[in-house]
Amino acid sequence: MNPRFRRRTGLGAALASPLAFSACGRRPVQPPEHVSQAEIDEAMHTPTELNFWTWVPGIEKQVALFEEAYPDVKVDVTNAAQGAGHYAKIRTALRAGRGAPDVAQIEYEMVPAFTITDHLLDLRPYGAGELEDQFVEWVWAQVSGPGGEVWAIPQDTGPMGMLYRADIFEAHGIEVPATWEAFADAARALHEADPEVYLTNFPPSQGAFFAGSLWQAGADPFGGSEGADLKVDVTSEAAQRVTEFWAGLAAEGVVSTDPDFSDQWYQAANRGKYATWLTAAWGPVFLQSTAASTSGKWRAAPLPQWESGDQVAGNWGGSTNGVFNITEHPIQAAVFAQFINTDPECTKAMATEQFLFPPTKALLEDPEFTGMELEFYGGQKVNEVFAQISETVSPDFQWPPFNDQVRADYGATVGTAIAEGSDAVAALSDWQDRIAEYAEFQGFTVEEGS
Repeated sequence: MNPRFRRRTGLGAALASPLAFSACGRRPVQPPEHVSQAEIDEAMHTPTELNFWTWVPGIEKQVALFEEAYPDVKVDVTNAAQGAGHYAKIRTALRAGRGAPDVAQIEYEMVPAFTITDHLLDLRPYGAGELEDQFVEWVWAQVSGPGGEVWAIPQDTGPMGMLYRADIFEAHGIEVPATWEAFADAARALHEADPEVYLTNFPPSQGAFFAGSLWQAGADPFGGSEGADLKVDVTSEAAQRVTEFWAGLAAEGVVSTDPDFSDQWYQAANRGKYATWLTAAWGPVFLQSTAASTSGKWRAAPLPQWESGDQVAGNWGGSTNGVFNITEHPIQAAVFAQFINTDPECTKAMATEQFLFPPTKALLEDPEFTGMELEFYGGQKVNEVFAQISETVSPDFQWPPFNDQVRADYGATVGTAIAEGSDAVAALSDWQDRIAEYAEFQGFTVEEGS
């Protein structure tokens, strides 16, 4: 990373700024330094109704277990939307100061968007700080503030690995690539041998995959940002390395560049166009339902490494449960968020019935979970593979406070450059300029890497 930085001072419009994003209805909760067990017990025996917004299918099972443990607290589950629609509705309700959920599902990458606006309740006074040892280190880092704040409770994760077609590898004499250099060589050899098959597909507009790739490569584009002070460096050596790699293979035509999660992509996966899918721990179950015709042909392995002998992974996806500070029931909401994500029966059901990849050490070390043999993967213990991968994810990766905008700008710059075959490395600078300009307009002070 080039140590030279230039300092920009934000003069953005206050009304548009997320720093000025405040509710105009219900007053925010001012959490005490500590809530006693007696206060918690009293609250949990007080008739209460909580509103929980989530998109997890079947979450009613975990809710029922909570209500069985705390009969006086009822939880109303709402699937308001998914993705951008979910967050748009939350923001609208928070601005109005009414109608917002007490507890909501929030992806890791979106947690800073709600901490910068002071809308998430610090859960430490309600006992959340004592949960740290139950979670994998890098996961806990994703929900923790610089002062030790606990902004949300982890629910699931997405450590990245590689799913590959064992039959295609065997037919072409391809060994599972241990390095990205070997991966590139295999991509060239496979496509030359069979022009209808690609070693993998690189979806140019999939910013989440690209972010996970930067994470694995050691880039931390927003590392060190705090509050209204934003540090941004998407042009680091590590970022350039990742960009050059994928742009180069795409330009050679030895990896495809199909949009993922599209009809075209699903059909291609079923007919064997892709010999690997570089994905996250939620990918194995997802692939079973979308490429059923390929059952038994897939296997799982760690990602190739940038340096031979390393074992490093990034993360793609996963979510948390956070409590908004305009809740009228902070104790009950905080206990609920903690319960469904730490109670052994709840977490086991999430991992084995709803197939959310667990963030808790107990499940990642549970032989019943890691020992599951999946027929789709030839009887391989895929959970064990990803549990081991989870141990290699670096805790040093920070999300920006407006990741949805950062993703949009990625697609318009680097993603477009890779798709069109133009200079993707130069597009990194364009991406950075867009991020800095947006941040300044929103009232942030920006320190740029160059």
